[in-house]
Amino acid sequence: MSTLARTRRVSILAFDDVEALDLAGPYEVFTTANRMHQRTAPSAPPLFDVACVARTIAPVRMRAGLGILPAFTFADALPPDVLIVPGGVVDAAMACTDTIAWITRASREAEVVASVCTGVFLLAEAKVVESGPVPTHWEDIADLRDRFPTLEVRENVRWVDRGRVVTSAGITAGVDMSLHLVSRLAGEALALRTARQMDFAWTRPSP
Repeated sequence: MSTLARTRRVSILAFDDVEALDLAGPYEVFTTANRMHQRTAPSAPPLFDVACVARTIAPVRMRAGLGILPAFTFADALPPDVLIVPGGVVDAAMACTDTIAWITRASREAEVVASVCTGVFLLAEAKVVESGPVPTHWEDIADLRDRFPTLEVRENVRWVDRGRVVTSAGITAGVDMSLHLVSRLAGEALALRTARQMDFAWTRPSP
């Protein structure tokens, strides 16, 4: 099967107090990429099978009060090809052993593990990232350095691509990063069409 014909499972972690756009931004990018691909290849399978995964199937209340229904629980979700860990108010998620264990488990065989904003705190707590360059939301840079001093916390970058692990700065940077992942996994042309469809000015160069 060619790279473009392969359907990759994209699992986005959902938890109470997640930042709405941290989660919805990547969700929109990958699902819009599917639509753009199917316009030119209507008989092809979808490129991405996108779903939100949470500790339970109960509604998740985002930081701004918006509720969503997860598609899968940690217990029944299949291993992802692409794991997206969004941010928000992550204190409770960091203290949840089930959440950290699932991130650790889901990341083991994933082709790509990515975080948005303060999601990098969860990757660090799960020991998915223990060193090297990472960004986060500008307000949380000092806290990230204090909690995880072995990380090289970058400022004034939209995302950092380290190969299997890709981390982004705050909120809208997750859209830039997700378009970058579409470009990596399915080609720049599709990423550009996706950004155009979303009417989004994609910050393209990788830091």
